[in-house]
Amino acid sequence: MAIEYEWRGAFEDEEANQLHAEGFDHKYVNDDWNEILARLSLGWVTARDRQGLVGFVNVIWDGRVHAFIEDTLVANRARRQGIGKRLIAIAVQESRAAGCEWLHVDFADHLGSFYFDACGFRPTDAGLMQLR
Repeated sequence: MAIEYEWRGAFEDEEANQLHAEGFDHKYVNDDWNEILARLSLGWVTARDRQGLVGFVNVIWDGRVHAFIEDTLVANRARRQGIGKRLIAIAVQESRAAGCEWLHVDFADHLGSFYFDACGFRPTDAGLMQLR
């Protein structure tokens, strides 16, 4: 399957919402992803095959030296083909090109081998506070 990757690739909100619902196993939500990304993101990476959007990762940032990986998603039908790893590699490359010095990610425990082994992140101490 040929996959095309694009930094700041165009997409329809509908397809991003479908991918989020599938990837995070929640009900479909009608979010305006294009508006959200325009306000908050350094950029994002899309992955497409002939059927449509199969991968996505969002890179938010502080406007200076810190970037943050959010919403790494690969469609169920396209998993285990290296798409997630390539999404992250492009996000790393573009974050570096934008002048960022640090790229952060947080994730569920079961994704540790993906981010540490496949993508090259290293473990750090961090904190989290639930607000609601």
